[in-house]
Amino acid sequence: MKMASANANIQVGRLRKQIQKPVGYLARSLLIDMGENLQSLCVVGSALTEDYHPKFSDINTIVVVRQRSHQLLQQLAGHGRKLGRMKLRAPLLMTQEYIQRSVDVFGVELLDFQFNHVVVYGTDPVGELNFQKEDVRLQCERQLKGALIKLRQGYIQALGKSKIVAAVLQDCVKELSVLLRALLWLADIERDKEGMGNLKKCAQEYKFDGKVISYLLELQLAHRRCPADQVEYLFEQVYQTIDHLSRQVDMIENMKTSETDK
Repeated sequence: MKMASANANIQVGRLRKQIQKPVGYLARSLLIDMGENLQSLCVVGSALTEDYHPKFSDINTIVVVRQRSHQLLQQLAGHGRKLGRMKLRAPLLMTQEYIQRSVDVFGVELLDFQFNHVVVYGTDPVGELNFQKEDVRLQCERQLKGALIKLRQGYIQALGKSKIVAAVLQDCVKELSVLLRALLWLADIERDKEGMGNLKKCAQEYKFDGKVISYLLELQLAHRRCPADQVEYLFEQVYQTIDHLSRQVDMIENMKTSETDK
């Protein structure tokens, strides 16, 4: 593959202007290092949404190669410092075979990538993926119940320090944003790329009060901390909401079993 021809195939025009230069740098660097072993480069995540903030948001990417090797990791690691300065997070390095074999265990993440991605170079690695609802439902339930464990453990480890508890809450809400899109997909409801719209739809479909999650999302988007005097109340409300969601998702399976038994 001639490098001039390969560079011509780098397409950053569909990206917002603030991220075109760093993503273009990453694509050119990958082509120099990998050549024909580079199959695809995609941008995913908040950099493609209205939630993006040039100062605070990272740029997330998927790099798909034809053959993985330790040398590839070493090459990417060599660019790590410069990528970090350009707000580029370490790419998710995968093969197409790995992606195909992972739709049953990483359905929530791959479903989200499929919903919101831009191909910068090569073929589309996620556009034609097919998912089974039971696989996605099970992962949603597992992650929601795992979030409850993280909340309990995080609260104990915080030793009563509201700043640490607030960070635990914000991490939880960040992970919840992806799960909300998956929950809407399970219910055959149209998803939004931004978190607030998905929260409103999920609250209606899964019957919970989304005010506290909405408030925390607003704080997150504004890059503000939770007020110390509200942390205890917010923690309990978030815990109850996630517990409710885990039970609702579990009921989907119970309802399915009941229908099968009829």
